[in-house]
Amino acid sequence: MTDHDRKAARREIADALLKALERRHEVLDLIVEADSNAAAIDAIAGLLDTSHAGAEAVFGLSFEQLTKDSRRIIQAELEDLNKQLSFTLGERPASSGESLELRPFSADEDRDIFAVRTEDMGGASGDGSGGQAGNLDDEIRSALARVDDEEAAWFVAIDSGDKVGMVFGELLGGEVQVRIWIHPEHRKRGYGTAALRKSRTEMAWCFPAAPLVVRTPAAKPR
Repeated sequence: MTDHDRKAARREIADALLKALERRHEVLDLIVEADSNAAAIDAIAGLLDTSHAGAEAVFGLSFEQLTKDSRRIIQAELEDLNKQLSFTLGERPASSGESLELRPFSADEDRDIFAVRTEDMGGASGDGSGGQAGNLDDEIRSALARVDDEEAAWFVAIDSGDKVGMVFGELLGGEVQVRIWIHPEHRKRGYGTAALRKSRTEMAWCFPAAPLVVRTPAAKPR
């Protein structure tokens, strides 16, 4: 998660906490009537029009955070974050990663998005070497061979059934070089941040104990 996205997420939480304190009676009623913790969090998110992370923060409020002094501290933090940021979490809705999923790359299902990625990257190969891509199907066969040899891990980023990008991991010199590519139609919405966050778990599972290094930007500059 980028520094800006961390600040935006924190601002969302601070805003949710202030809304909850202002509407504390309604929030408490929702919690008391909820069948489970998950149901309470969903109800809070709907009541306060906030993210799941914001609702979780509200649900986790302790009594010591209900005083006037605590509210002043939260308000001061929110005002400081507002000065630092020029965008809201709502303007980058995907950055929280709540709706994004990563699934392993499939030669049959995902040739289309890899073709878009190759064209968008100026014909660069998919292995991160910086070389020129060869035949697309040869590139895919080579990648899947590296995956079978546990030297690579490729994933497709999915949001609500749409392919929004790809995540590439290549094991080189004891390090996993992680690259994120987001489809041009889905950029500037926080998908790169979300995909990077999700990839940490996947890459750690594929390459245990190997350090992760983000080597390249999401796409070549135009």
